[in-house]
Amino acid sequence: MSDDYQIHIPPSFFALHTDARQRLVEPIATVRARYEVCEDLANHLVSHAQVLNHVEVPSEAEILMRIHDGLNTPEAGVSAAEARWIVRRLAELLGWNGEPFEQQPAGR
Repeated sequence: MSDDYQIHIPPSFFALHTDARQRLVEPIATVRARYEVCEDLANHLVSHAQVLNHVEVPSEAEILMRIHDGLNTPEAGVSAAEARWIVRRLAELLGWNGEPFEQQPAGR
């Protein structure tokens, strides 16, 4: 059976779903579905972050932190690792410094 999946999943996202030996801990279909959700969410958050940057929040870092805090709740539907990835991706899309979200939290 051929694999006709056309969307490139970056290594940084695969890393969220691999063990210490670099083996997927979830089925590939699950990883693909989670990637599409997270990538879409990051893209949808671009305009929200831009509005906050122009009218309410004084710094890019504060905007990213607030968005991360909102994503890092059970109601958000993403894991803590995915929340960090989404915010890093959002910072990348905006051309902002996402460095505070580059470090993996302790216990990962």
